[in-house]
Amino acid sequence: MPRPDRRAILRDGLSWGALLVTGGAQALVERLCAQPLCDPSPLGDLVALVPLLGDRVERTPLGRMVGGPGLDARLFTDLSALRPDRLITPTSEMFVRTAVPATLRVPSKTWTINLSGFARPTLDIEHLRREAQPMGAHLIECSGNADPNNFGLISVVDWAGVPVARLVDALGPEAGHAGLLIGGVDEMTQKSRSSHPGASWIFPLDQLDRLGAFLAVTMNGEPLTPDHGAPVRLVVPGWYGCSWIKWVDQVRLVGTDEKPTSQMIEFSLRTHQPDREALARDYDPPVIDVAATPIRVEKRRVEGRLEYRVVGIVWGGERPVDRLAIRFSAGEAPHPFSICPAPTTHRTWSLWDYRWRPSSPGIYSIALRAADPAIRTRRLDVSYYVRRVVIDET
Repeated sequence: MPRPDRRAILRDGLSWGALLVTGGAQALVERLCAQPLCDPSPLGDLVALVPLLGDRVERTPLGRMVGGPGLDARLFTDLSALRPDRLITPTSEMFVRTAVPATLRVPSKTWTINLSGFARPTLDIEHLRREAQPMGAHLIECSGNADPNNFGLISVVDWAGVPVARLVDALGPEAGHAGLLIGGVDEMTQKSRSSHPGASWIFPLDQLDRLGAFLAVTMNGEPLTPDHGAPVRLVVPGWYGCSWIKWVDQVRLVGTDEKPTSQMIEFSLRTHQPDREALARDYDPPVIDVAATPIRVEKRRVEGRLEYRVVGIVWGGERPVDRLAIRFSAGEAPHPFSICPAPTTHRTWSLWDYRWRPSSPGIYSIALRAADPAIRTRRLDVSYYVRRVVIDET
């Protein structure tokens, strides 16, 4: 598809911005954007929201399923709506990377998980529901979150469930095993354009407690929905969503010579594996590094001058990050800035903002990086989350 020229982007952007500040939409936008983070300087008056764009003029459909059934289904979260009092993604807006298989009929009370290598052969869903405890909010991002018009295959949800380490201990594992395979139902009846059937992941037994993985049975205080893995799914804090197995129906102990699953192989490149290793034990954890991206640009009039407020999110890594650096063109030196308020967790996302006065109208590419060069940011290093914006006046 050909890249759009400046006139096409500008025309599209101006019509979108004008729409947002007409009629009843004005009040909605003002509520969305009126909350400063920490900067005490005046926000001024909102003139418009300037759309963030990728390499295509057409925007990603938000809030509805697209792409096809099963493995090809996608639903993108609208990141532009995030604000300090709305950081948990409503269940209806949580992204979907794979819809419930067409052949799966989920019984409400009789779902069982087949066990192998334990003192008992099965585990029923009612046991998990009785043992479930609040597990807090955790961010999930698809390792294929690559649509530059939205990057909306990412959400934050409040979960409840049963820690896997505690469950394994209670089930009485047999000796002589090194790993734990957790598998789920997958779409096997319809050929996919984008993925391979089979959903399972292998975890080192000696790392389960530190990993903090759990089998979730509720999201945002309600039972899981079919498209999000009902009645039970795996949650792996800090790992990409390809390891968060949905519709869990098997838990199996494995040895040191277990080969990687088809799921691990399919997503090896997206999870930064150095190569397709021969054994599951050789795979690196599919961790999410520190990442950041803008989610909206507010055009404001502050004390008689135009100013642009870039609002974005930061997530991932092993600890909270309180400083980033931003640039608006490829040859520009990044400008460091503090995230305020400073994040207190790395398990969700945090908002940041940056006040910007462009020198002239034009097309700008907004890119982020960590201000501390010691922090690993593999996707930011290759400008993975860059967003473009058209500035029509300064």
